Amino acid sequence: MAKTKSAYFCQSCGYESAKWLGKCPSCNQWNTFVEEIIDKGNVATWKSASGTQRLNKPNKVEEIQSADEERTTTSDAELDRVLGGGLVAGSVTLIGGEPGIGKSTLMLQLALNVEGRKVLYVSGEESEQQIKMRAERITKDPKSNCYILTETSTQNIFKQIEQLEPEIVIIDSIQTLHSAHIESTPGSVSQVRECTAELLRFAKETNTPVFLIGHITKDGAIAGPKILEHMVDTVLQFEGDRHHIYRILRSIKNRFGAAAELGIYAMQSSGLREVSNPSEILLSQRDEELSGITIGATLEGARPMLIETQALVSVAAYGTPQRSATGFDTKRMNMLLAVLEKRCGFRLSAKDVFLNIAGGIKVEDPAIDLAIMAAIISSHEDIFISSKICFAAEVGLSGEIRAVNRIEQRISEAEKLGFEKIFISNYNLKGLVKDKFKIEIITVSKIEEVFSLLFG
Repeated sequence: MAKTKSAYFCQSCGYESAKWLGKCPSCNQWNTFVEEIIDKGNVATWKSASGTQRLNKPNKVEEIQSADEERTTTSDAELDRVLGGGLVAGSVTLIGGEPGIGKSTLMLQLALNVEGRKVLYVSGEESEQQIKMRAERITKDPKSNCYILTETSTQNIFKQIEQLEPEIVIIDSIQTLHSAHIESTPGSVSQVRECTAELLRFAKETNTPVFLIGHITKDGAIAGPKILEHMVDTVLQFEGDRHHIYRILRSIKNRFGAAAELGIYAMQSSGLREVSNPSEILLSQRDEELSGITIGATLEGARPMLIETQALVSVAAYGTPQRSATGFDTKRMNMLLAVLEKRCGFRLSAKDVFLNIAGGIKVEDPAIDLAIMAAIISSHEDIFISSKICFAAEVGLSGEIRAVNRIEQRISEAEKLGFEKIFISNYNLKGLVKDKFKIEIITVSKIEEVFSLLFG
């Protein structure tokens, strides 16, 4: 009888050790090692059609033939944008998100609506009847080229794939699969790693795009070993508040396109609807002018957006001022408050300051600095700023207005949405042709100039 082989794996990062360790040397977490049995027997897995292993040899860079990536566009324009222009043959995409956020709905919509492609949707969490009910809710006329398989064994899945020969494979979810190679429970570190490796091998050998739906931990990271995100080609994060209708599909890693791209959806009873113009949903419709509200021109990936910034400044009732920011870095807000107090003389140290980015999204673009500072002073002085004015500039520690990238796209988006004025940095004038824009472009170099122009 063959001796059973086992190893210890860190449940946090997937580090493998021959013996139990109290502290993981990779991620420095304590008591995360568990023993898992490893059995590399003669178990059938995905094999290439030829059945023979091809030996690779090193080639010079100039001898390698370059080839354009063939992309397949789906019926979802937002997903195509986030992927970098469409599906790449042989790519493996991992989609993570909180429970109930709409990951399965998004993938089922893709499977039902993609044209001219045979799609296999593998579910390890739901029955065929449950998926059929969701499909009828999403579309009244499901396409016949979408096949549903409820299975968790990778060996059985590959048998069905060989018979069906699908052109797109969707796995819901990777944590429910198990391989006969590993004698451990589904969802464990070794199982997730082995199942992903088998699917990755299948995708590369057959040039079939594969989507993997992944669970996340309570910290928001994708469950399983961190190596899972390194193995796949693209990592997408599906975000949003379940109490709001809007969902955000964000690209974290993309080997075939730009990272940090953004797609916005609206969750409805009939599924997810694409939001082609996000600026309209991020700008509230106000009947009257209110203080503490400004508009900032920001960029998410290659997409310009106009976002409403709301600030509230009030007297600290309990002695210790409160600082709270929703959708923006609190430390950066404290830095901007310090600049206002030091460079402009506004006494905000004894004030409560609350900041909110409308629409429930998180903004990391420094070009929104000027809009935030203007909103804070507008609330502090209780003087409204016209809703036809927007801002696009970064603010430095000495109060200087710094240039931001791709200023022409921001100005064009503001002009398209009907804004009359936009405040930008003096240093953005290099190479900018102001005459081709109808919107009035106001250039400033110091924060004091902005407040003198706004409030006199």
